[in-house]
Amino acid sequence: MDPYTVMMGLILILTPIICWFFTLHDKEMRTPMGQWASVIHDQRFYLHAMGYIVIIRWKALTDKLNEPIKMETGHWTSLVQSIEGNLTLHIQNFFENEALTSFLNFHYLFIYLFLIYVTTVYYAYTGDRDMTDKVTLNYLLIYAIAVPYYLFFNVEVTSSWIPGMDALLYHEGWYSVFYASHDPLDNSVPSLHVAIPFGIILLNWLHVREQGGTMKEWKHYRYHVFVCINTLLFIFTILYLGIHWIIDIPLGMLVGAVGALFIHHLQPRLRNDHGGFFKGFTTQKVRKHILVEGVVTLAMVTLIIMAVNVQSSTVGDRVSYQLGPEDSTFEIIQKFDPGESVDTTVTNLHQDITIEVVVVIVESAVPAMEEGSIDWSIMKTLGEYYTVAPNSTLALEVDSPKVYTLVVMHNPSTVEEDVVQVRVLNDYHQDVMWMALLLSLPSLWITGFVFHRLKRLNNSGRSWIDSTPSHVWESE
Repeated sequence: MDPYTVMMGLILILTPIICWFFTLHDKEMRTPMGQWASVIHDQRFYLHAMGYIVIIRWKALTDKLNEPIKMETGHWTSLVQSIEGNLTLHIQNFFENEALTSFLNFHYLFIYLFLIYVTTVYYAYTGDRDMTDKVTLNYLLIYAIAVPYYLFFNVEVTSSWIPGMDALLYHEGWYSVFYASHDPLDNSVPSLHVAIPFGIILLNWLHVREQGGTMKEWKHYRYHVFVCINTLLFIFTILYLGIHWIIDIPLGMLVGAVGALFIHHLQPRLRNDHGGFFKGFTTQKVRKHILVEGVVTLAMVTLIIMAVNVQSSTVGDRVSYQLGPEDSTFEIIQKFDPGESVDTTVTNLHQDITIEVVVVIVESAVPAMEEGSIDWSIMKTLGEYYTVAPNSTLALEVDSPKVYTLVVMHNPSTVEEDVVQVRVLNDYHQDVMWMALLLSLPSLWITGFVFHRLKRLNNSGRSWIDSTPSHVWESE
């Protein structure tokens, strides 16, 4: 069975245990089994399940755009490394051991999926309508908010860029096929493993503070601590496993904060807690919202277009990967429909070293990834093998539809200073820029709404955690 099936099976088994455990201190919180159906119906929790389906499709559509758009958007990895250097490599080297790697591989996937699904179920089980709404929206909207940063401000994962850093997550036989087919493996900004749980933490805090309570007195405090501990562990995990840069952590927190503030202020309107959803709407207010939030959205679209223009003008100078001595890494070619193909060029930018390349279907590459790294002696026997001489380009046409393909590159040098830079360009023959901008608009508008909302609260002398609609302010 694949990792996703195993993890979801464990989640289904452990969810009732977690709900039971975190309500031991107050059994009155539990919703009796005989009332589950009526609570789901009365509170419209079935809409939450439908929302999960929508965002899964949204994420799949976004991932499908990620590779084709990179011909125009490029990546900003060299800028990030110039700021923080190789600190993540030192973290990995200091802590690396087989047992820790196995544990964190499991934690990275399982606890992430677990928090996404069980948090909604836990709050629903305890009859907390507002928090059930908020944590569900947190998962749904964080992905939407991350879209423009994910597509237009691409940063390669640390293990693809820092020579000598191992991809401890991706080069693991059992996990490799799953990640290749569910994660592009080539984009670290922002870290959703930070954004989503941080959003939960902030939503908890906003909810409690607005009610005038303290976190320690809150009935869900134990579960809140559980989320906090796992968020801290995620931060270490994403650095150790060779996935994220340090800058991805505050950026993930920023995305989580924007989402949490938007949800906190929107949820009372969605539930009609202060009258109908459209109560208080006037032509003047609508025009002001359109103007202010439209200006913010337009400014951010302009920034995106400027970034794309900068990257498009430097496509011929782009470096995609840096391979240290005996390093191996791969570019993933996502699946496409029959009759289509992808033109891939691999350019060796080194003056003296000849690199090796293997083109292989993802499932066929597993035997070379059994030990948590790429075994090149095995990998070179599994697919089409090529060599690329210094300052030369290998042109490939990938035409196997409905499968994910790896273009695996290897630096055969054993000399410590021999770092090879490689440029990989994939032409999917698709114009997806308009779709990427369209999918980004909800994120940009949400950001504009949050800034506008906080400014209005400040101008009215109200706390930034006040979630009451503006028409209530006027009647007080």
